[in-house]
Amino acid sequence: MPQRPGTPRLLRQINDRAALELLISRGPLTRAELGELTGLSKVTSGQLLARLETRGLVAAAGERPGGRGPNAALYGVNPSSAFVAGLEVLPDSVTAAVADITGTVVAQVTVDPTEARDPVRIVHEAVQRACGTAGIELARLRCFVIGTRGVVDPVTGDVRYSVDLPTWHVGILAGLRTLLGECVIIENDVNLAALAEQTYGAARGADDFVILWTGVGQGLGVMLGNRLHRGITGGAGEIGWLPVPGEPLPSAVTAPQTGSFQRLVGGEALWNLARAHGVAGADVADPGVAGLVRTAIDAGNEAFVEDLAGRLAVGVAAVAVVLDPGLVVLGGDVGRAGGTHLAERVEEAVARVCPSRPTVVATGVEGNPVLMGAIVAALDRAREEVFSDTV
Repeated sequence: MPQRPGTPRLLRQINDRAALELLISRGPLTRAELGELTGLSKVTSGQLLARLETRGLVAAAGERPGGRGPNAALYGVNPSSAFVAGLEVLPDSVTAAVADITGTVVAQVTVDPTEARDPVRIVHEAVQRACGTAGIELARLRCFVIGTRGVVDPVTGDVRYSVDLPTWHVGILAGLRTLLGECVIIENDVNLAALAEQTYGAARGADDFVILWTGVGQGLGVMLGNRLHRGITGGAGEIGWLPVPGEPLPSAVTAPQTGSFQRLVGGEALWNLARAHGVAGADVADPGVAGLVRTAIDAGNEAFVEDLAGRLAVGVAAVAVVLDPGLVVLGGDVGRAGGTHLAERVEEAVARVCPSRPTVVATGVEGNPVLMGAIVAALDRAREEVFSDTV
């Protein structure tokens, strides 16, 4: 590859990008603070800020009180310089959120997907409603990232299959890009939850970790070397199919509820486990798997918790002996409901059956992790575009 010469234009681009990233991560800064962090002189920092302000990327953000002399002006990234959309698609709901370039969510709406069978139309409607709530034009959105269940082909970016969403199929991505623009990305929901966990949650700053998503369905998000590992076909992380001693092998790959690990820790399995341990409400109510776990923990039903932890440890240990990630995050309905108490029991159970002992923690993401991960991914693409085009 030919080397790009260090022209003044290229150097300005590099400095501009570094400054914008600092203004995003460190908040509003004075000219002197920006110069100190970038190693640029006050004069060069001033020129840089003026250039970015002219392009609408930076705006005045108040003043910093000082000692003697006038207060120093603060500068920050202009929130309205670009917007992105993140979506979570479920069988019974489609949620769309719009965020500005700083990552602040300015609108969020949920629509009923049963109103229209066409998934392209459903997504378009959800995004339009979110933009209307935010008071911005759809054309101002730089990128759309859609989180969905199922396997996404890492080469084509299309949904290869999704049992829970039969209308999502090959060709959907092309339809969405025709309607919304080229920067439309479909991503597996648990992969997006991993991005949210790394940015806002228990895996903040970690380059190597996995998130075990447990609930009605099971999934695994794998982050290796600060990159999501999707596999050749996009099937990395389909842990519900993990063979488990004592559980029958799948009867058909088109029936996800027949996966061995799914049979061990899925919704039906947890209901049966709760009944066996006498968890209150398991026979007469329908609190969902999260409600069962929370009820058991609140009641001090340690027998149920230990049994559940042992089952989850089967999956964690299998991942640990292959990937040795060091950190495992319990996400999904079960991980959130079980919290630190369940995570500690799983870590202890893994240590009894696995030569490596990963740290196991509960999710630290507040709110909707899939939606937040979609926004993180969309912002990454939008900032790459916006911050690289400053001169």
